[in-house]
Amino acid sequence: MKYALLFVPVLFLAGCAREQPLPTYGQVPRFTLTSQTGQQFDSGVLAGKVWVADFIYTTCPGPCPRMSSQMHSIAKELKQLPNVRFVSFTVDPAHDTPEVLAAYAKNFQADDRWYFLTGGQPELQRLDRDVFKLGNVDGSMEHSTRFVLVDQRGRIRGYYDTNEQDALKPLVAGIRRLAGESE
Repeated sequence: MKYALLFVPVLFLAGCAREQPLPTYGQVPRFTLTSQTGQQFDSGVLAGKVWVADFIYTTCPGPCPRMSSQMHSIAKELKQLPNVRFVSFTVDPAHDTPEVLAAYAKNFQADDRWYFLTGGQPELQRLDRDVFKLGNVDGSMEHSTRFVLVDQRGRIRGYYDTNEQDALKPLVAGIRRLAGESE
């Protein structure tokens, strides 16, 4: 009995432990591209929002449809969180015009919180390679299959490999966690 009482304070303290903050991997600078609507997209609309980014292309025979289905599932699961957005950047700006991206978005039942972006190859290259550190927009169509979690201040807070089983659970938890913070 005497030893059992020693464990009570330990259990109490363990229950009060705070979650560690999500790491910060970098800052996403302001950028301007073109959305699937054909309108100019200023990343300022993402300020104050938690968002998830990925890099895809519409003629991708492999991981892109899976990634877009996963993004749709996450968006659907989190539809009650009004300050969460989703951003898919193309790695094939020569082919992925706003009209092509709009058809792709419709195919994946994207709502108005999910942006599909294209633009000049140099700007997409800067974002993919230098900002998100995922790869290159160089015509090879090779790209990362990771989702990137960005917080309300534009800070990169996590990378999630979409190929790993159950990798989306920690992403959804991170989104919920950041969306609950008042930053």
